[in-house]
Amino acid sequence: MSIMLPELKSSTVIKRVNQGEPVLSSKDMPYEADCIFNAGVVKYKDKYVMAFRNDYDYNGKGGFRKCFIGLAFSNDGVKWDINKEPFLTSADIHDPDVTRVYDPRLTVIDDVCYLCFAVDTRHGVRGGIAVTKDLKTIEVLSLTAPDNRNMVLFPEKIGGNYVRLERPFPVYSRGGIDRFDTWISFSPDLRYWGDTKLLLAVEQVPFANDKIGPGAPPIKTKAGWLTLFHAVDIDRTRGKNGWEEKWQKRYCAGIMLLDLKDPTKIIGLYKEPLIAPETRYETEEGYRTNVIFPGGMILEDNGEVKIYYGASDTIECLATANVDELIALCLPC
Repeated sequence: MSIMLPELKSSTVIKRVNQGEPVLSSKDMPYEADCIFNAGVVKYKDKYVMAFRNDYDYNGKGGFRKCFIGLAFSNDGVKWDINKEPFLTSADIHDPDVTRVYDPRLTVIDDVCYLCFAVDTRHGVRGGIAVTKDLKTIEVLSLTAPDNRNMVLFPEKIGGNYVRLERPFPVYSRGGIDRFDTWISFSPDLRYWGDTKLLLAVEQVPFANDKIGPGAPPIKTKAGWLTLFHAVDIDRTRGKNGWEEKWQKRYCAGIMLLDLKDPTKIIGLYKEPLIAPETRYETEEGYRTNVIFPGGMILEDNGEVKIYYGASDTIECLATANVDELIALCLPC
């Protein structure tokens, strides 16, 4: 039986751009689209670059028949120009077992752009890492064993290794229920991963009772790696809440601070949501309401942090905050 959590509110340091209006939605697309969300965003070669998930061809029963990853560019991080062609489709993986590709996350390491993504296969969910040097062609470097997803890369090597956060699906070992945690792994080459450790567990997050996982790739600050995560609670008394017959979960964005030299160490954790569903777009409209999923975080030169998040699994939104205030949330006096 799930423990019901109280009403949740966003931190006061968060400011929604355009009062929570989306910065990207299906209305902006040059092709068929129903839901545009869960985007990864970086600054790359003097442009903001967004890789977003496009679910379309709704089956009327709670799912979509088609999905691909699209690409958009911006000069200011708010207004976006959409590429007319998909960036990554299931066919581009060149694996007949893959049926769908989605949930992109972008990271720039040593002036090279990398993409983390998830794929559905006939034998489970896998997480992938790919590289692109021109934002046109893309090479897949590795795919995990099932079941794993929500992977993000740190923007630099630490101790000579690449580092990623991930969320495996240990259903059997956790009693056959959703009880998914955030893990951390290391690699010398982005292909072979190991030295895996538990980083953050569900029971450590007061506003989660179901699962947690990575959000946007971490950003480096003077105090540590500022790291977003998603946190989920479930309440069996919740009703329809979207296009499906029922949707009983609520997703919030959380934030923590990891040690710069040893990112397996959490040196600060904000015990309340950073962003909780509050606006009309987040609580009343969309495919699955009450969902906040952070996928992109950019630290500007003036200390502003742009946080891009999917809302209600339907649109992409933007919030901002000051980096010092975010750090202070994680390291209260």
